[in-house]
Amino acid sequence: MRKILIVAALLAAAPFSASADALSYTYVEGGWTQVKTNDDLLDDPKVDGGYLRGSVALSEQVHVFGGWTYASKSYNYDYGSYKLKLNQPELGIGYHMPWTDRVDFTADAAWVRQQAEITVNSDFYGRLRNKDHTNLGRVTVGLRGKPSRMTEAWVKTGYMDGGNNFKGTWVGTLGGQINFTKTWGLVGEISGYRDVTQYSAGVRASF
Repeated sequence: MRKILIVAALLAAAPFSASADALSYTYVEGGWTQVKTNDDLLDDPKVDGGYLRGSVALSEQVHVFGGWTYASKSYNYDYGSYKLKLNQPELGIGYHMPWTDRVDFTADAAWVRQQAEITVNSDFYGRLRNKDHTNLGRVTVGLRGKPSRMTEAWVKTGYMDGGNNFKGTWVGTLGGQINFTKTWGLVGEISGYRDVTQYSAGVRASF
């Protein structure tokens, strides 16, 4: 969380004098993702997969967005194997306003559904499967800006809660983009809460 606050302060204070195209809130992107959990009992499990994400500007300061993440990993042991799967769709609405010439203030609210599934194949018990899901609400505020004409950076912090099924917790996101053209760019992002960290890298097309 401290790193996110430091980056936010740098974004807010940076002069950003280089010429830059306006920030786009209409885009599609996709790529690789990894979700890692710090858990000594399970030896810090992590699952790899892919993600899709998109945003559409509804007006000059309002946009809607959505995304989907799928990741899985199989583990083998002496008497069988097990497979972990994670499905996470989300839908939300966001607001943005100019902070400086090159930086926007952002705020958003989203519905997030976390669904986890484990399948165990045991030499003794056969095939066992357990699946569960939790519906969450998440709100964040942050800054998004262009340090240079061909780069972009963003930082967000907020809160996520799932009622009785998921105790509320702080969340944070740090990301960036390198543009090759006005449309195409490479994106990378790190987000996390509690002992869970998600890493993503992909390609974005902005319109």
